[in-house]
Amino acid sequence: MAASPGPAGVGGAGAVYGSGSSGFALDSGLEIKTRSVEQTLLPLVSQITTLINHKDNTKKSDKTLQAIQRVGQAVNLAVGRFVKVGEAIANENWDLKEEINIACIEAKQAGETIAALTDITNLNYLESDGQITIFTDKTGVIKAARLLLSSVTKVLLLADRVVIKQIITSRNKVLATMERLEKVNSFQEFVQIFSQFGNEMVEFAHLSGDRQNDLKDEKKKAKMAAARAVLEKCTMMLLTASKTCLRHPNCESAHKNKEGVFDRMKVALDKVIEIVTDCKPNGETDISSISIFTGIKEFKMNIEALRENLYFQSKENLSVTLEVILERTEDFTDSAYTSHEHRERILELSTQARMELQQLISVWIQALHSTATQLAADLLKYHADHVVLKALKLTGVEGNLEALAEYACKLSEQKEQLVETCRLLRHISGTEPLEITCIHAEETFQVTGQQIISAAETLTLHPSSKIAKENLDVFCEAWESQISDMSTLLREINDVFEGRRGEKYGYLSLPKPMKNNANLKSLKPDKPDSEEQAKIAKLGLKLGLLTSDADCEIEKWEDQENEIVQYGRNMSSMAYSLYLFTRGEGPLKTSQDLIHQLEVFAAEGLKLTSSVQAFSKQLKDDDKLMLLLEINKLIPLCHQLQTVTKTSLQNKIFLKVDKCITKTRSMMALLVQLLSLCYKLLKKLQMENNGWVSVTNKDTMDGKT
Repeated sequence: MAASPGPAGVGGAGAVYGSGSSGFALDSGLEIKTRSVEQTLLPLVSQITTLINHKDNTKKSDKTLQAIQRVGQAVNLAVGRFVKVGEAIANENWDLKEEINIACIEAKQAGETIAALTDITNLNYLESDGQITIFTDKTGVIKAARLLLSSVTKVLLLADRVVIKQIITSRNKVLATMERLEKVNSFQEFVQIFSQFGNEMVEFAHLSGDRQNDLKDEKKKAKMAAARAVLEKCTMMLLTASKTCLRHPNCESAHKNKEGVFDRMKVALDKVIEIVTDCKPNGETDISSISIFTGIKEFKMNIEALRENLYFQSKENLSVTLEVILERTEDFTDSAYTSHEHRERILELSTQARMELQQLISVWIQALHSTATQLAADLLKYHADHVVLKALKLTGVEGNLEALAEYACKLSEQKEQLVETCRLLRHISGTEPLEITCIHAEETFQVTGQQIISAAETLTLHPSSKIAKENLDVFCEAWESQISDMSTLLREINDVFEGRRGEKYGYLSLPKPMKNNANLKSLKPDKPDSEEQAKIAKLGLKLGLLTSDADCEIEKWEDQENEIVQYGRNMSSMAYSLYLFTRGEGPLKTSQDLIHQLEVFAAEGLKLTSSVQAFSKQLKDDDKLMLLLEINKLIPLCHQLQTVTKTSLQNKIFLKVDKCITKTRSMMALLVQLLSLCYKLLKKLQMENNGWVSVTNKDTMDGKT
């Protein structure tokens, strides 16, 4: 038998997709440069906002002048880093080089202008009562800031075009190689082409994974994760299915099995491109154009249909339909010719309709949820031992065609039950990402069920074939993996329904690596030696001490429900888990658990900075500048930590952990300072206002208080 082609490419692809991140193996690639541009931009925008919002008609102290100058210098330095990244992108993409370079020149000029205008040695000021007046040319700063933001936006848009182009090009390379694989006739040729295919899949995994991490829309992110999950699973399936076809070229079921894998991978590749290019589905109807009479008629029919089928409509559709109808009633209530009595009656009925629909939805959701979750729980429990799969494997080895037909029928019934259950769970999932996951599970059961039957048929016809047996094992493991994911999905749906959002079970659309890894090149991380372990333990100890400091600062706050306190407490709790990890204790068991925790930690840090920025709007200029300067130290650290967690260091796990914990320690030190400073400024604000001021009041965040 020819040598297995698995290690040449599949191991890399499987490892990348299974991790759920891009890996950043292409260290000199555009992905890192583009991310650097975005991370440089965020603190830049904050600093520019500080300058523009600075009042020019107030008297400033020397301390304030120096703070303003530091902000101006920080802006100029950030622009310099930004320009370097932009120029690097331009040098690698000649078709956009001129446009990017022009935008970079504009950004550089704007940064230098801002630095010059905020230089206290160049400011015209008058001395009066020990104070000085500054910003006689505020309009110059505003013009420079607008030019800077415009040029930065241009670079980001151009860089985004380059990334999309790279992903499309990578997908086309994969499709071209897949076409060659479909036509291959010999093991030797298959090994050569599959090796190339594996490398191309690794590249596509990095690019699409990075894009998934950058997506802001959770629904799109879930769709991308589902598509990438299909590619991860199908890569292994394609290997064994193709080998089975080559060994048994005249077996119809083997060819059917292979074709199913190719078809599903092509659909998944197209789905990734659809998300990346933001293609809109055709045939969407505009319900806002319907008349009130037609809308009420359809709404009534939909409500009545629920008597026959609770899943006929989603609660979102009913709510949207009613809101469209009520919006149309504004034609009556806003009309000058509608009497006061009629207007009041219409508004009263509109309010009543909303209340009654909410009551209906509440009862309706409870009934749907109980039905779907109970059915799913019973089904998962009943099929937990995978009796049918074991029987199919046994009948295949025995070559028993009669038994094959019997158990294939049972698997088809099981498949239909699971598909229908996923469809029901989708209706009560509660969030769009979970809904996408339900759809993915439904499609996986539908396709994989048929492929298991064709793989079992091939083995039954060739019971002594090791390749056919291996192929059936791979598809059965994919089925078992999806059953496990469905169990996790059910728990998450229950958590959402009951209002528990804290527990995370991992991204469901990214399955765990399958057990059958005979054809995968395992990546074993280097085990840290005693010196490295001692270094990690030392870092962890310092981190543990910082969590104690943070907890002490948090305890000072009287309002423990304050957003700043909540985010600070969350970060401290996660940092303590990292400390326990360095001691071999706590809930984090693997390096992957650690990386996931760090990603959440960085995101929580960014939420904290947003809350602190909202609080700063209540403060006077001197205090506000002091606080914003501290925030601008934390934001880059959050983004740097995100980059480190997503950067592939291949087998150097210790180096990655070392970097991550070092960044986390720096962030915790800043957190302690921020909590202390916010507390003091809040107390000062309360004394000035003679009353309690809520940091997180929404009106305050809008600048309305």
